[in-house]
Amino acid sequence: MKTIHTEQAPAAIGPYSQAIVTGSLVFTSGQIPIDPATGRIETASVEAQVRQAIENLSAILQAAGSDLTHVVKTTCYLKHISDFAAFNAVYETYFPGKPARSCVEVAALPKGALVEIEAVAELC
Repeated sequence: MKTIHTEQAPAAIGPYSQAIVTGSLVFTSGQIPIDPATGRIETASVEAQVRQAIENLSAILQAAGSDLTHVVKTTCYLKHISDFAAFNAVYETYFPGKPARSCVEVAALPKGALVEIEAVAELC
């Protein structure tokens, strides 16, 4: 097993790793839309938060030796399921290969985020 850390994505805000590589797979921790440069959520719109969360995932996957095209499964958490259409509009631009996915509404997310996304990907 290999622990992944990159400065190009937010540091973990608890006792966990950004990702773990085991065998030929990368398992990312959930990414919220924290800007890695400031350590804060800088945008209020769900669309911008989805973009930032996926950019964080992308940076972690690259550090692990993978990328978004190798994602096989995502788990997505929304603060408001009413944001589902807006979420999908952004999500599909990053994942045209349509990996398997679960998407659920949750009561709250860390730091008041509107979205959190985790992924499982194959190594390149």
